[in-house]
Amino acid sequence: MASRRPQGKSYAEAVATPAPEKTSDSDVTPAVPTNVIFKLLGFSAAMVSLPIGMYFVAVKFGASPTVAGIIAAVTANIVLFAYVFVAWQDDRLEREALTKKKEKKAQ
Repeated sequence: MASRRPQGKSYAEAVATPAPEKTSDSDVTPAVPTNVIFKLLGFSAAMVSLPIGMYFVAVKFGASPTVAGIIAAVTANIVLFAYVFVAWQDDRLEREALTKKKEKKAQ
């Protein structure tokens, strides 16, 4: 049986009565804002493509594979730190907006 029937009703009575209409009190907004998802996707693509690209560019210009690997590792760290900085700034702006909203509400 897919759903439970109320106690004291037979199966036929439970099926014959229509289900009550539910009001739409639920929040259907996404848990994570769209701009955050796009930032994550952009930095993920950068984390994959930039270090690999820098490795091959460094090898193409005559660097040894060891030096090219170091350049690729530094590039990956730069992308990582850039993502952390952007996320920190975004969070700071949200906190400031929330503080202003609370101050305005308190007045």
